[in-house]
Order: sequence, then C-alpha cells, then structure tokens
Amino acid sequence: MTMAKIAIIQHAPCVLDKEETINQAVEHIKSVATQGAQLVIFPEAYIPGYPAWIWRLKPGGDWATCEELHARLLANAIDITTDDLLPIKEVAKAEKVTVVCGINERDYNNSKSTLFNSTITIDQHGDIVNHHRKLMPTNPERMVWGMGDGHGLTVIDTPVGRIGSLICWESFMPLARFALYSQGIEIYIAPTYDSGNDWIGTMQHIAREGRCWVLSAGVALQRSDLPKDLANLVALYGVDEDWINPGDSVVIAPGGEIVAGPMSKEKGYLLADIDCDKAANARRALDVAGHYARPDIFTLTLNKSRKPVINIVNK
Repeated sequence: MTMAKIAIIQHAPCVLDKEETINQAVEHIKSVATQGAQLVIFPEAYIPGYPAWIWRLKPGGDWATCEELHARLLANAIDITTDDLLPIKEVAKAEKVTVVCGINERDYNNSKSTLFNSTITIDQHGDIVNHHRKLMPTNPERMVWGMGDGHGLTVIDTPVGRIGSLICWESFMPLARFALYSQGIEIYIAPTYDSGNDWIGTMQHIAREGRCWVLSAGVALQRSDLPKDLANLVALYGVDEDWINPGDSVVIAPGGEIVAGPMSKEKGYLLADIDCDKAANARRALDVAGHYARPDIFTLTLNKSRKPVINIVNK
C-alpha cells in the first residue's frame, strides 16, 4: 500500500480530566475511522491537555497557583504501565487504525513523580509500538516536564508507511531530525503547541529537507475549554479572551507543498490522502541520509537506551 488516508484531530481535550479526554479521543477515532482514516494523530500533550497557563505565570512566582495546577496535572497524567490507555488501544484494534497521541506521562520507574511530555504510537493491533519522551522541554515547560531520552527516536513500519515523530520544538534540533531521516521516515509527525507562519515554514523546510510527508497536529484551545475551577482563571485569561491557541494543523507533501490546512481557529478533523511513494521518489535529487550524506566526514551516534537512576545489586 502506498496510498493512505490520515486524520489530524484538532479538538480541545477535557482539560485536566484524564478519563473524559480518553473517552473523547475514542469517539474521535471512531468518527474518522468511518471516513476511512488509517492513521489518526492527536496534538502535543493531548491527554489531559497542554499546560498553556505556564506561558502566563511569572517565572519563579505565582507559587500557589503553580502548585495547585501541577497537582491536578500530575493526578491526571498517564502511567503507561497501567490500563490508562486501554480504551484507545481497544478502539485502535477494533477500527484497525494506527494512533499517535500526545500525553502527559507520569514516571513509572524511578521517583514516580516526574512528568514527561510524551508521544505514544499504538498500532492497528492495539499495541504500543513506540514511546517517545520530549528531549528538551522549552522555556517554562521545564518547570512541568523532565528531559526525555533517545529511546523513542524510532521510525516504525505501519500499514500506512514508515512513521516517526518529534514533539514541537524538537523539530528545531537538526540531529534529532537526522536520526529519523536516517531510518527511512516517510511520514514525519509533529504534535505541537506552536502555530503561525513561522512554524508552518519550519514544517515546509522539513518536508523539503527530509523529502517526507509532514503532519503537524496543533493544539486548538479556547478559554471556554478550560475548567471553570481552574486556579486563578480570571487573572490568567480575561473573560473577554476567546482563542488561546489557534491550532494551525497542516499536511505538507515531500518538497514542501501544503496539501491540507492550515486549520486555524476552528475545531474538527483535517483529513488527507497521501502517497508514501512520493517520499522515496522525491529523494532522487536530494537524500540527506543517503547519496547526499557524507559519512566519511559526518557521523551521528544515537543513544536509544533508557537509563535508570539507580542500579540495585542483591548479594
């Protein structure tokens, strides 16, 4: 199969409510599956929502508000060792679709208290086949999420093509991009909170550089999507404010042409038919991980290990 139908979900989650957001995600997957979607993509930190308030709080200040909001986020974060994601796994299997979903992930190995900005890939059998943690949280995000590792910098074979993902500003990291290019990526997935012309230009550059399809899934968020009991709501978001983030989800073909979107200040589904053969064919003139690479001059070492903070030796 070279032709595939993809769906980007540009809907707000039930912010800070894990169970309701997962239920909502299931309904979105069912809806686009009936329209023929084989690959379904959700935005950055979709479950239980991107913590947009961090861009409004004073760095090092607003301590009580930060504590209250973080406690709610922590309580509604995903532990992938539990059945938290079971409803999404089950619907992926039932509908025979591949799902890529951004989550707030709670550390399950070490302190069990650190959060990660992660992306989970669930295949058409309902299995988690990739688990990527954002390498570098950006600016105030570092007060919310820990740093990830290279474990999930993996390109996965799926019925719709070879897919991989980088989260938001990871797409500004040349070596992270190259790690995916060098694994033969055909569909580059970018869940993000970023938006606007500059971001879309970056997505077009990646499509030109990597000669791959680029699917950017943006966060569409309005003030009305926030819980009414959100700490310091009126101070953070005035009553007259409407759109907090416009979404701007977009589908870009190898070479940089926009074929769907950007979907701005609206909620819904961005659907597109893509031909994965275009990725390989577009690399005839430029293949940055193939005939245009110079391994005699440049090499990249990718460490994909997930290292524990403690090694326990039992005598």
